[in-house]
Amino acid sequence: MNSASDYCCWTNMASPSLGRRLVACLLNVSEARRKDLVETVAKAALYNTEGVRREGTAVLNIFNDHDYNRSVVTIVASIDSVGEAVLSACEKACGLIDMRAHMGVHPCMGAVDLIPIYPLGEEVGVEDCAKAAQAVAQGLTERVQGTSAFLFGWADSPLQRGLAQRRKEMGWFKKTPDLQAIRPDVGPPPQKRFGLTGVGASPYVMNCNVTIDTQDIAMGRSIATAIRESTPGGLPGVQVLALPHEGAVEIACNVESVKGGPPSHTAAGEPWPSFCISGQPYCHAPASLITGRVAELAGRQGVRTKGTALVGFTPLECRGLAELALTQGIAEFWKEQRRIRM
Repeated sequence: MNSASDYCCWTNMASPSLGRRLVACLLNVSEARRKDLVETVAKAALYNTEGVRREGTAVLNIFNDHDYNRSVVTIVASIDSVGEAVLSACEKACGLIDMRAHMGVHPCMGAVDLIPIYPLGEEVGVEDCAKAAQAVAQGLTERVQGTSAFLFGWADSPLQRGLAQRRKEMGWFKKTPDLQAIRPDVGPPPQKRFGLTGVGASPYVMNCNVTIDTQDIAMGRSIATAIRESTPGGLPGVQVLALPHEGAVEIACNVESVKGGPPSHTAAGEPWPSFCISGQPYCHAPASLITGRVAELAGRQGVRTKGTALVGFTPLECRGLAELALTQGIAEFWKEQRRIRM
């Protein structure tokens, strides 16, 4: 078990002052098959309409998934400047992506499907992130007429409902969500072109996807159920879907950070990575634990795992690479670091 001082140490960086106000936005857009389009969205976060670079902003990673037809763009900036970068990327995405023509196996509701803001630095608190997310939701609906948003996490005041709960309430998990039945938190009733965008803030959420070597989606769903946080004996912070993917089944996990240290029944083996927000310790299940649990459950049914993919980075990796990119002035960092992820 790590000590409190271990929890509250993000990592040793060359310029500790730089990271104190840092946040990350893992922008989820409903397009991956036109990679040039997704790069255009990413560059809109970095440069204004005159092509002038926004200082103190970088895109660390662009993750495209063809079958899902979904991309995740990792934007890092200070809490004070992240809003404009994210809104500019969203404006570009909404102009280029039409949900009426979207096809993909991953659930989604919006051209910009998700805008989560995560603190990376010690001086960024819950209230800072909540206000930034609320401002982004308001700004999106004002700057792109016809867009609408729901709030989750810290931004969902006062209830602070989690993303999984809010998605369920909005019908995100349905094959064909009924947009007309939805009452968004910000903006007008959702339009088919733009759909509905989730905007919120929380401790960092890692995406860890484990592929099992079968096309049996029922088996995948049984494994997903077994490791899901809500199942007795499941993994804390883990929200899971089983989806068909490249001729196999992917156990797609959102790995939420949880308060405190790892639960005793899951703490054996690799330490749970940990960090601190406003003096409060958090940790998250390591990818190795998730992979091991999936391999064990699949193996009982004679099926092997094919591999594990992290969509972007762990919280500590994101913080460290954000500092590196911003210190060295590398805005389009994903071009420099393709070897790190996918």
